[in-house]
Amino acid sequence: MTDVYVIASSCTAFGKRADRSFHDLAREAYLDLLADAGLTAGDAALIEQAWFGNCGMGQWGQGGIRGQVCFTPLVEQGLFPERVPMINVEGGCATASFAFHGAWKDVLSGQARVSLALGVEKLVCPDDPQRVAAIFATGIDQLDRQRWLDYYARAGHEAGKPFETGPGRTLYMDTYAMQAAWHMQRHGTTQRQIAVAASKNHHHGSLNPKAQYRFELSVEQVLADREISWPLTRAMCSPLGDGAAAALLCSADALQDFPPAARARAVKVRTSQLSGGKYRRLDEPGLSRVAAQKAWRATGLQARDIDLVELHDATSFCEIYQLEMLGLCPDGQGGPFVESGATALGGSLPVNLSGGLVSKGHPVGATGLSMVYEVVQQLRGEAGPRQVSGAELGLIENGGGVIGFDEAACAVHILEKSS
Repeated sequence: MTDVYVIASSCTAFGKRADRSFHDLAREAYLDLLADAGLTAGDAALIEQAWFGNCGMGQWGQGGIRGQVCFTPLVEQGLFPERVPMINVEGGCATASFAFHGAWKDVLSGQARVSLALGVEKLVCPDDPQRVAAIFATGIDQLDRQRWLDYYARAGHEAGKPFETGPGRTLYMDTYAMQAAWHMQRHGTTQRQIAVAASKNHHHGSLNPKAQYRFELSVEQVLADREISWPLTRAMCSPLGDGAAAALLCSADALQDFPPAARARAVKVRTSQLSGGKYRRLDEPGLSRVAAQKAWRATGLQARDIDLVELHDATSFCEIYQLEMLGLCPDGQGGPFVESGATALGGSLPVNLSGGLVSKGHPVGATGLSMVYEVVQQLRGEAGPRQVSGAELGLIENGGGVIGFDEAACAVHILEKSS
C-alpha cells in the first residue's frame, strides 16, 4: 500500500442553476479540476480510473451509465482520456463521499496511480418539481414502508414529538426534528443552541463565494424564520440546489508526474472509513460513531488533533449531534459546545467553514466532494477570509439515506497538510 494524496480539487458554485445540465456541471467541475492540478487536456491521460456519483439523474431518464453519458462529450473532444473505466456510485447524501472512497482505495491498493472522483446533482426543476420529490424518495426503504412508519410512530411517542408530516416540509426534516426533540428532552439541548449553529454557518457561508446562500442571519432571525417542523425553522434546514465537485487522487510516486506547483499543494489522505446504518434505539449511538472510531484507530489520531471539521448538517441540529458522535465533544454537550463559540471561525474547533449544508447548499450527489474541496482549501491555506490559521488536519463526516434514525451509510475522511 502507498500514501494517497489529493493532488487537485474543484467545486462549482452551488445554487439554483436550472439553466445548467448534468453535462454542463460535470464538465465545469472536471475542467476546473484539471486547472487546479496544472494539467492540460493531454496530461489527463494520467487518469487511470474514475468514480462518478449521482442520485437523481434517473428522474431525467438516465437510470444507468450516468458517468459515461456525462463524460462522452469530454472524451470526444479530447479532454478526457479514452477507455478509462468509470464506476457509477450512489449512497444518498453520501454519494460523493463514496466516490472519493473508491478513488482512495484504487490508489491505496496500487490498482491505479491516479484516480478521479466526481459528483453532480440537479435538485432544481421548475417545470416538474415532482422529480425532486421522487429523488428524495429513493433515500428510504420503498419496499417495506410500513416498517419505518411503525418505527417512527413508536419513536415519536418516546421523543415526545408525534411522527407526522405536512405541507412545506419533508419526511427527512420531520425525522431530524424528532431526534432533536429527544435530544432536548434527554440532554437539555435548546432550540437557541440549534439556532446558534445555523447563524454561525450562515456567517461562514457569507464568506464562501461557492455558497448558495451568501447572507448572514442572526440567532434571533433564525428563530423567527418559518417553522418547518418544531424545533427546526427554515434557516436551520439545507436548501435545494444544483452543483458538482471533484477530486483527483494520486500515489506518492505519481506526484512526480504533476507540475511542481501542484505537488507543493498536495494534501495527504490519512484515512477514509465507512459504516452502515440500522434501525437503532434512540439512546444508541449512530453509525457515524462507528466510522469515526475506525478512523481514529487507522490513524492513531485523537479528537484533539483535529483543526477543523466539515460535517453533514442537513439540519443545524445535526451539527450538535455529529460533534458528539465523532467524539469531538462529550455526549449531550454538543449544544453548549456550539453555543460557546468553539465551532465558529476563530474558535477552538471551527466546523463547516464552507457554510455547511444549510448555507453552502446540498446538491446531494456532489456534497461529499464539496466537503473535500473545503478542507483541501483550508489545508493549503487558500480559503481566504474563512481561513483557519495553521490548519494541519481536517476531518470530514457525511451520511446518506435513512434507516430509522440512522443514515443508511456514512463516510469519515481525515486529510492532512503535506509537509
